[in-house]
Amino acid sequence: MRVLGLDYGSKTVGVALSDALGLTAQPFETIVRKDENKLRQTLARIETIIREQEVDRIVLGLPKNMNSTMGDRAEKTLEFQAMLERRTGLKVILWDERLTTVAAERVLQESGVRRENRKEYIDQIAASFILQGYLDSGAYNTGVEG
Repeated sequence: MRVLGLDYGSKTVGVALSDALGLTAQPFETIVRKDENKLRQTLARIETIIREQEVDRIVLGLPKNMNSTMGDRAEKTLEFQAMLERRTGLKVILWDERLTTVAAERVLQESGVRRENRKEYIDQIAASFILQGYLDSGAYNTGVEG
């Protein structure tokens, strides 16, 4: 079974998947939507990925403010978490995602990806950082949630 990592944004959802052993995270895809509140197709795509990739758990990045408070984006993420749990029947673990987008931008820049092409990959790279943080914590293989 695999773990799905998600970086939920206003117009995109970055998707990453673990390997079957739950050791490493790899970028998978970016789901794009035209309107922030139009989530039906996004949720349907996530359900397809879960089924096709044999996912048994979801890790969702929680965008806390740097002072650990929860802003508007975090509240929308909590709503998305509830939708995901209802639609998929899977546990959705929240994972602190502070600075993952900054780190993803840095990796793409250092890899020589042109600025205009970075947008295509940044969300899935951020999702893989979120997922790798969860996997590195040992929570998946020990059953202890973060």
